[in-house]
Amino acid sequence: MAGQGKVIVIAQQKGGSGKTTLVVNLAVAYARAGLRVALLDTDPQGSLGRWFMTRRERLGEAGIEFSTSSAWGVSYECEKLRRQADVILVDTPPKVDADLRPALREADIVLVPIAASHVDLWATEGVLDLARRERRQVAIVMNRVRSGTRLSDDVIAAAAELDPGMAEARLANRVAYGETLGQGLGIADVQRRGPAAAEIAALAQEIGARIDLTPAGV
Repeated sequence: MAGQGKVIVIAQQKGGSGKTTLVVNLAVAYARAGLRVALLDTDPQGSLGRWFMTRRERLGEAGIEFSTSSAWGVSYECEKLRRQADVILVDTPPKVDADLRPALREADIVLVPIAASHVDLWATEGVLDLARRERRQVAIVMNRVRSGTRLSDDVIAAAAELDPGMAEARLANRVAYGETLGQGLGIADVQRRGPAAAEIAALAQEIGARIDLTPAGV
């Protein structure tokens, strides 16, 4: 594996948990740090592809590679992309079944976003179980957190029990994430400072450190 790109798989059984938001913002952060970044979309819904095409139309050059794959073509695509990119981010469909296994097997780390609600929390156990069966490193990432609310505090505490390796960095419930995604951008494209920029930078650094993603100051 020496000298090959690292694979970050984003998976969650429940739709609307913020998978695509996580993928695009990490991708932009890593690209702006000087890494070669590739996106692999295995979700038939195609939200990541729409973001990528919007980005190309807006900027002329995305600065990030993009490809799609069926669930069972992930291994082949990752094998190619590892030779071309420093980091590959894989977006997966909102379900947990045998189709998810090929992506998990390629992962250096599996990120499981939870929009701070009990419904998201309940949907997470299946993903965690499947990832651990494949003996993959896992990290829950709290998303849309409303700080100081009892609900967020309760969900964070329960998530920490499910996943001792839960990411310390969290994303708050900010309009900026939705706005930039719809424009084909990530937070790092439009902010160098500010709360959202700090959240994404912290998450990118934390995940990068966990998988030894070292080039260009990450």
